[in-house]
Amino acid sequence: MRVLTAEAMRAVDRAGIEGLGLPSLVLMENAALGVVDAIGEAEGPIGEAASAAVFCGPGNNGGDGFAIARHLAVRGWEVRIFLVTAGKGEPAGDAGLQLAVCRRMGLAIDEVRTAEDAAAALEAARGYDLALDALFGTGLSRALEGVFAAVVEGMNELPFPRVAVDLPSGLDASRAAPIGPCVQADLTVTFAAPKIAHVLPPAADAVGELAIADLGLPLRLVDEVEEPAGRLHLLVGEELSGLLPPRDRSGHKGDYGHVLLVAGSPGKAGAAILAARAAVRAGAGLVTVGVPAPILPTVDLGSLESMTLGLPAGSAGQLSVAAVDKILDAAQGKDVLAVGPGVGQELSTAAVLRRLVLEAPLPVVADADALNAFAGCAGDLKRRTAPTVLTPHPGELGRLLGLTSAEIQADRLAAARRAAAETGAIVVLKGHLTLIATPENDVWINPTGNPGMATGGSGDVLTGLLAGLLAQREALALEIVDAVLLAVYLHGLAGDLAAARQGEPALAAGDLLDTLPAAFATLAAPPRT
Repeated sequence: MRVLTAEAMRAVDRAGIEGLGLPSLVLMENAALGVVDAIGEAEGPIGEAASAAVFCGPGNNGGDGFAIARHLAVRGWEVRIFLVTAGKGEPAGDAGLQLAVCRRMGLAIDEVRTAEDAAAALEAARGYDLALDALFGTGLSRALEGVFAAVVEGMNELPFPRVAVDLPSGLDASRAAPIGPCVQADLTVTFAAPKIAHVLPPAADAVGELAIADLGLPLRLVDEVEEPAGRLHLLVGEELSGLLPPRDRSGHKGDYGHVLLVAGSPGKAGAAILAARAAVRAGAGLVTVGVPAPILPTVDLGSLESMTLGLPAGSAGQLSVAAVDKILDAAQGKDVLAVGPGVGQELSTAAVLRRLVLEAPLPVVADADALNAFAGCAGDLKRRTAPTVLTPHPGELGRLLGLTSAEIQADRLAAARRAAAETGAIVVLKGHLTLIATPENDVWINPTGNPGMATGGSGDVLTGLLAGLLAQREALALEIVDAVLLAVYLHGLAGDLAAARQGEPALAAGDLLDTLPAAFATLAAPPRT
């Protein structure tokens, strides 16, 4: 599903109005009906409401509000419109027409020009079941001040739900952070497609539940609109389900790829075990896990479905330089190399990891210590000719790019795009709403996952899941990026299923291995008959 900037949404509107010849008033009517329907379909106090205080601004968002008020009144609601102009004149164009219709219907309308008017309006609004925020929509790009800010702050103190039309007033649709005071909505109804502020925190924290209403425009207008900074998408299970076809009844393990995993060190054998088991759960036909020889017996016992490969180790038990040639030799005939979980950060190990990532002629998933080996040298990764997938958390990405974790978190979208551009790799920036960025400047937002997954080993499971799906790309006819999208979505979904079963605080990384089959079942096509 596309996620748009304000400018892209305006381009979609123009394509409908100028390209298709749809009157803008028709789009406004469709928007209003979409909001009314969403209110009626809502559960709890919003769905049970029968009266509304409708706060309308001076532009087209206010025009939507007038039309919504009219439709609610026709359906028997008690409505009162508060037209917030701050003394700057009444709406014109389509919004002015909608206001005139409301007046001819005899709807109650109060104009809010001053701070005193705002205080009186907010007090009068307390007699209704919900507040409708139709002050400003996707056209806002600066912080609200004066009367508008006072109305927004007062709306947030009302003792009943707030429904925002298109966007909570005070947010910039194209930014992930609030630009000033904004409405804290319980339900936001937007049109055609979500915008950046709807889906990325902290702006998204003000959105509440998000509903997307149909404007009556062809979906292709949204799909085809270009974004100068690159396209942004929201992962949706229904759109991913077609990527997992049923297996051929005559298939055998050789058809579903062979993963080579290099992981683990003394004290971190669990990272290798979790990643190996996740690769098996992902459906890989064969998995070989290479580990330093001292931990080989432990990994043997913990990953029964995998083959193991003991590797030369240094005095501390970590991978030694002598392991490189053995790993590269083992990589022949494999479909993907996953490297990094629990390997360690010794200088000699970092040299091993750099050589493996740069010299391996097959797709590589680089995680954890394999990323740290390239700290401050992101551009070196562009030397690879085979596909590369990087799976950093904010700290690892910060080290890769020479930034702090706080700087990464301040603008995760920009950081993910920069990393993909500098490395030439697909970058999976882990965290709340994991981002997947490609060198072609596409970014996907993953909505699955929960705070219970913030536990040791969760990233190792993701690495194995990525490797397992990438190994099957020929059998499943998957593009590299599609395999990555599937892995990230399923990883989060497995976490959600585990949290639903036992709660977030008790969730452990191994629980994801137990719920991955159910996660796959939600997307997989039924078996062939």
